[in-house]
Amino acid sequence: MRNNSEVMRLRIYISNTDKFRHTLLSETLVFAAKRYGLAGATVIRGSMGFGSSSVVHSSKFWEITDKLPVVVEMVDETTKIEQFLNIILPWFDKIPTGCLVTAEKIQLVLFKQGIKKKFF
Repeated sequence: MRNNSEVMRLRIYISNTDKFRHTLLSETLVFAAKRYGLAGATVIRGSMGFGSSSVVHSSKFWEITDKLPVVVEMVDETTKIEQFLNIILPWFDKIPTGCLVTAEKIQLVLFKQGIKKKFF
């Protein structure tokens, strides 16, 4: 990715309890993005939210719930995100829960790669 270029941001809104093939869906998406060679992926855990079920879930200490909103976000070149979407969209047909997937073109201001750590 080049600085000052147009790229695409992919956001996937799910729950932290959603699973795909017995694995957390958020983890499955991150590892798939890594295997596919996307620039990166971030899982953001929300403290409160609701989805298509209209049930509000919260992390307030007096509520007994483990279900919280999660956003998995990825940014890369438009063609790579579109190709990745073609791979993962069929997965969502196989999960019983609701979700929301958005993609939007954004302006990349700064992309600076860090130094990769060497493991011996």
